[in-house]
Amino acid sequence: MLQSGAAGGRGCALCPLLGVLFFQGVYIVLSLEIKADAHVRGYVGENIKLKCTFKSTSSITDKLTIDWTYRPPSSSRTESIFHYQSFQYPTTVGTFRNRISWVGDVYNGDASISIINPTIKDNGTFSCAVKNPPDVYHNIPGTELTVTERGFGMMLSSVALLSILVFIPSAVVGVLLLVRMGRKSAGLKKRNKSGSKKSSIEVSADTDQEKDDCMAKLCVRCAECLDSDYEETY
Repeated sequence: MLQSGAAGGRGCALCPLLGVLFFQGVYIVLSLEIKADAHVRGYVGENIKLKCTFKSTSSITDKLTIDWTYRPPSSSRTESIFHYQSFQYPTTVGTFRNRISWVGDVYNGDASISIINPTIKDNGTFSCAVKNPPDVYHNIPGTELTVTERGFGMMLSSVALLSILVFIPSAVVGVLLLVRMGRKSAGLKKRNKSGSKKSSIEVSADTDQEKDDCMAKLCVRCAECLDSDYEETY
């Protein structure tokens, strides 16, 4: 949709938010909307996905094209790194040679790509452009990519997390078992002290001791009686 714009576009601060573009003295209502992450952070050697989605008022046909470009930091020079039209055409030259992979799905409005084995030299701005005739007017969002080395602290954190997940539960189980065994042992000792039954051998030994005591007392009594009779005779 085209509308004339005598104000030169300067009086429409909300136009970009409303999907309106001012081009050559004419307001153009965008029928194709593209969205991409403003900032993406990744690590050296770990594949990075650059997400780009789009919405079009027209049906997807084989005329749809997608173009990704790259601009290094502090530079105005742009480099084409990927082209799509029915098939994927990643760049075969430059620093991104054989390192761009297609991970999108045009029928679901996905124009995303992935950078394979990224390096710090890949830092810069990546732009995603989509055209789906007759929808050809659109915004071109840029994604600022920052690639860094994964630090020792991050690796240490991963090891610490693994230790927590594996060793701490084992230690807790071990402590609980020790506590349970200690309680059982204390209970047995308490029962033994309070009133434990004697064995048959111990009972038999006590009975024999009582019999011996009785016999000794009986003998003493008999001896006392004999002495008493002897004294009465004389």
